[in-house]
Amino acid sequence: MSIVTPGRLHGLDAVRGGALLLGIVFHAGFSFFPGDQFWLIMDTQRSAAVSGLSYVLHIFRMTIFFLLAGYFGRMQTARLGVPSFMRDRLKRVAAPMIIFWPIMMVCFTILAIWGFVVANGGVIPENPPEPPAMTLQTFPLTHLWFLYVLLLLYAGMLVGRALLSALRVRTALGRMSDWVLRHVSRLGVLPIVMAMPIAVAILYHQNWHPFFGIPTPEYGFVPNRVSVIAYGGAFGLGWLLQREPDHLRRATKLWPLFLLGAVALTGYCLAMVGTTVTYYQPLSEQAAAIYPWAYALAIWFWTFGLIGLALKVWSEESPARRYIADASYWLYLIHLPIIMALQILVSQWALPAELKYAAILGLSIPLMLVSYEILVRYTFIGRLLNGRKRSRSPRHKKEISA
Repeated sequence: MSIVTPGRLHGLDAVRGGALLLGIVFHAGFSFFPGDQFWLIMDTQRSAAVSGLSYVLHIFRMTIFFLLAGYFGRMQTARLGVPSFMRDRLKRVAAPMIIFWPIMMVCFTILAIWGFVVANGGVIPENPPEPPAMTLQTFPLTHLWFLYVLLLLYAGMLVGRALLSALRVRTALGRMSDWVLRHVSRLGVLPIVMAMPIAVAILYHQNWHPFFGIPTPEYGFVPNRVSVIAYGGAFGLGWLLQREPDHLRRATKLWPLFLLGAVALTGYCLAMVGTTVTYYQPLSEQAAAIYPWAYALAIWFWTFGLIGLALKVWSEESPARRYIADASYWLYLIHLPIIMALQILVSQWALPAELKYAAILGLSIPLMLVSYEILVRYTFIGRLLNGRKRSRSPRHKKEISA
């Protein structure tokens, strides 16, 4: 078995944190999307620029996250061993999901009531909508769905490893995967290989919404097939890429070409679907056949292009980037109620949508960073989320005591 435990890859830390922070940017734009109401509160002002930006960010942010989750997951397994790794994941992934889910649901319920009142001119609606029934198929995982999916992927990977070891084929299959990755990466076609199953899954997915790409598995305990293939494939690839030190760099060495391809494909896709969000978004027969392939390729061109760029320009340690990477988990866990509250607050203001969007981000992100510094970084919450015991420097303690 190949075991690789390289030094800290600062570029990957930055990209992983950035992928979570882009989720905040993505969700902050929901109330400004032109078209049908699909969010709790829709602003009186809408913006094609905001919806276009959100469309682009959503193409790649979660695929990058799950690829790096697989990469770092295998690194931690090799370093800690399977039992310690399982305990670590239960602490840092399962526990936050269990703790934060009821808190989020209470917040969302309060915000839903407030949002309905504001949208109804300050009056409580006579016939408010009925809350959805909670079943195994409709259970709301909220924005914490990524933690649930991560747990499934960790469990699946560890069970698969154990089964392959019991069959005495894990070493041989590992070497085979290394050989395939070397040759496919050298040819520069790994993004194409990874995009193919996603495109096929999309083509056969009923009621697919082209604007939102990979259907988010935020409801129910069985993720939809497209998300399993897309995010499970990314996680598995990340796990395999960690087997050899050169796998990842080899796979991303053509990052400038990947980024150029990503921009071109994204431009085509955006031209096909537009920036107005509707529940029924029909594509022409030709576009319906081409769009899934273009979108799937864009996912992986962005993913490899941005990771390659990060490895190139962010290879050196940066205290600022390290701080943001550490804080990003906390920010993502708590951001949605804060973002939604601000969206409701500004929804009736007669200001340009872009200005209100910038104000939401400009207020919420610094506020959440302050909360991280005060409530999380040096507390038991930080030890729970980041897996490290931190302490303030002696100088900092002296300044506080003074």
